[in-house]
Amino acid sequence: MLRSNRDKQQHFELVSIEDLVPADHMLRKIDKYIDFSFIDEKVRHLYSQDNGRPAIDPLVLFKMIFLGYFYGIRSERQLEREVQTNLAYRWFLGLGLTDRVPDHTTISWNRRTRFKDTSVFQDIFDEIVMQAISHRMVGGRVLVSDSTHVKANANKKKYTKEQVQQNTRGYLDELNATIEADRKAHGKKPLKPREEVNEEKEVKVSTTDQDSGYMMRDGKPEGFFYLDHRTVDVKYNLITDVFVTAGNVHDSVPYLSRLDRQSERFGFHVEAVALDSGYLTAPICKGLETRKIFGVIAHRRFHSTQGLYHKWQFTYDKERDLYVCPQKQELHYRTTDRKGYRHYASDPGQCASCPMLAKCTRSQNHRKVVTRHIWEESKEQVRLNRLSKSGKRLYKKRKETIERSFADAKQLHGFRYCRLRGLRNATEQALMTADVQNMKKIALLLERRTI
Repeated sequence: MLRSNRDKQQHFELVSIEDLVPADHMLRKIDKYIDFSFIDEKVRHLYSQDNGRPAIDPLVLFKMIFLGYFYGIRSERQLEREVQTNLAYRWFLGLGLTDRVPDHTTISWNRRTRFKDTSVFQDIFDEIVMQAISHRMVGGRVLVSDSTHVKANANKKKYTKEQVQQNTRGYLDELNATIEADRKAHGKKPLKPREEVNEEKEVKVSTTDQDSGYMMRDGKPEGFFYLDHRTVDVKYNLITDVFVTAGNVHDSVPYLSRLDRQSERFGFHVEAVALDSGYLTAPICKGLETRKIFGVIAHRRFHSTQGLYHKWQFTYDKERDLYVCPQKQELHYRTTDRKGYRHYASDPGQCASCPMLAKCTRSQNHRKVVTRHIWEESKEQVRLNRLSKSGKRLYKKRKETIERSFADAKQLHGFRYCRLRGLRNATEQALMTADVQNMKKIALLLERRTI
């Protein structure tokens, strides 16, 4: 006999929202193991204490934002609707079955006005990392860094071409001092001082999101992007640093400053790092050596002019400070240029009669020149690290740590595209995405410890 259950919905029932949320729900674990009390302290100074209408509890506001990132809900309007109908969301926010859900405009207003130009989102990220450290989930000894592109909210066909100043390198003072010392050691005169010239280059600037950068790389999509430079700790793959730049900024530019920031903020004593080939530059290798860090960086393949000898086929003699070509001719030091490269040149008289001249150089004066950076030894040490047993073992961790972290962010938390425009909003999205990834990791690990 068929009966309809529709009439039962008209009856009044005495229920508890606590009983309606499954005991093993992820939000229960988050609420149990993550301490959110610090949020009130971080934002209290942004609220008026003695006038105005009663504000929505900041804890409820941020928890609602976290829900959007936990479940990849990109729209704040849709987030409001989801909270209205989802009992677990209501329970997490501390709302009853009949309590009014905060309006979506409240979230956007606070983000655009109250929290604008503040460090609130960075402070929250740091506090979550500190909680992980307190639970001994972050060692701060071995770190893995990389960057991923995040599509900007901008049409790649709408842009203007502008001349912009190139990135200022933070290591220039050290490099210039080293160049002068190197020239003096080789008996060369100091380079003539020159006026500082702001080097400029032509770039595409989006008319809709001017903070984004036009990216065009082999094997990558073309258009306007941001880069999320992220660092994870190898111990439990928790994210320890997030930094967002325009998509046309090289991976290596912010790396050393962000590494120092983690050491200062969290007290890390970094012993080893693993990096992609994009970080294989002389300044970074030198920076790692100066900081006494075991660096493992992927090999970068450089293609020489077709038909000519590769640079690695010329042997460097450190004691005599010269190169030896495959035909056993010596290339002696000539000068050190402003970019920090030593020039080693061959004897044109001997090269002119060399049977392998066509495979060595195509210069009209028959002179072969090989360059070597003054910090090349640091770079060579990184290469040796990569080939060691510990280096190979460490580099394999990249696919299990940083690559997995990026994949989860994009697949589970909607981090393939920027929700809003502007560097500030892109940074907020990157930080909040990393927050929820860390919170899930902390809660799951603590849950396992209690079993």
